[in-house]
Amino acid sequence: TMHRLHKLLLCLLPCLPDIRIIHGEKAPENSMPYMVSVQDNKGRHVCGGFLITEDFVLTSAHCDKLGLTHVALGNHNLKKADQQKVRIKKKIIHENYLQIELGNDIMLLQLSEKVRLGHRVQTVQLPSAEIHLKENQVCQVAGWGKTKRDGEPVDELRVVGVSVIDKQVCKKQWPGLPANVICAGGYKTTKGFCQGDSGGPLVCDDLAVGLVSFNYYDNCNYPDKPNVYTDISKYRRWINEILAQSFTFYCRKLSTSHCSAVTHGET
Repeated sequence: TMHRLHKLLLCLLPCLPDIRIIHGEKAPENSMPYMVSVQDNKGRHVCGGFLITEDFVLTSAHCDKLGLTHVALGNHNLKKADQQKVRIKKKIIHENYLQIELGNDIMLLQLSEKVRLGHRVQTVQLPSAEIHLKENQVCQVAGWGKTKRDGEPVDELRVVGVSVIDKQVCKKQWPGLPANVICAGGYKTTKGFCQGDSGGPLVCDDLAVGLVSFNYYDNCNYPDKPNVYTDISKYRRWINEILAQSFTFYCRKLSTSHCSAVTHGET
């Protein structure tokens, strides 16, 4: 069963630059100010991501193989010149990630500086330790690029509503489905993500609950396999530990009383 899952995913990494949201629409300007374009050293969009603090972006671990060097944020249109572009200082992949079909497909990007928050750049809230998504609950997934299989990439962020799929139904469609995932869209619908939207968020009730991980690689116009996301709620402790380590290091450099107060849980 795991071998079969691996065969379905063989094209995923080579096909990643082929970026699409299927049957979506343009995201209204400033509607998703946490969305981040993760780019290579030539300024090309490679993966999606989203801002969770002023200097950390969450994305998918499998994006690491694609030459990530910096992020762009602050505009839904990638051609606009007034974006903030920030260098990636450190990539932190989950220690149990081996390959995409085995799960744990999650990575934190530490930025070289804190970004300027404002009307067009904001963080998104993550779920608490446990979330309970309902079957057929409609959430949103967003990304940049092609709107159909043989179309041209687009510069403006696109978003589509996708329905949550019951885990048992998903397991029947994906023999060998890894643990700690959410399934939504791509099954009994023409809506979903495709290769290259990796790292983008699944947003339910204003919470980023999932990370785009994988789907059936060669059927994006009319998908018939559920789209699979990493379940962020299962990795909150891991995320919090990394953020805390970074904050402690930052405070050691500053050595300020404010840091001491925050570290001890005061406000």
